Amino acid sequence: MVASMPPPPDASGLRRWFVAGAIVEEGGRVLLVENLRRNGTTDWSTPGGVVEHGEEVTAGLAREVVEETGLVVDTFHGPLYSVDAVAPDMGWHMTVQVFRATSWRGHVQVGDDPDGIVVNARFLEVDECAAHLSGNARWVREPILEWLQHRWSDHRAFRYELVGADRATMVVHRR
Repeated sequence: MVASMPPPPDASGLRRWFVAGAIVEEGGRVLLVENLRRNGTTDWSTPGGVVEHGEEVTAGLAREVVEETGLVVDTFHGPLYSVDAVAPDMGWHMTVQVFRATSWRGHVQVGDDPDGIVVNARFLEVDECAAHLSGNARWVREPILEWLQHRWSDHRAFRYELVGADRATMVVHRR
């Protein structure tokens, strides 16, 4: 799979967006960011975010990483995996591509996130990641934990269907 422009909006009537994530490693540790959500809860994920329509995927991802963590990524490998999460009852469809940063520079510094979502960022030991990711959605948590366990270099695809009208009662099916 080649990193290119995000897909255009589809004709299904679902709100659609394209997200890119970065796996950044240092000394066997993995960088995760803590996100403050609108409802006041927090969760942890890899750095990244929405790639704007017309923006090249890795350029958008590099922009998101520097905004959220202060790190400048020079090169990426991948995508390592993609996630397709469709929630027709809630009216949305999200596509995610996750890349591994192969060359980066700088020091972790939180505070310049223009969205005001990222409140913490740190490198964690791999065995700490599962606990930090435990409060996250399956479609975020499962792929990164599987990659950390198996470390594949070819592309893998994950697909999730979300059934239900809200996150509190929805049922998630992995396809």
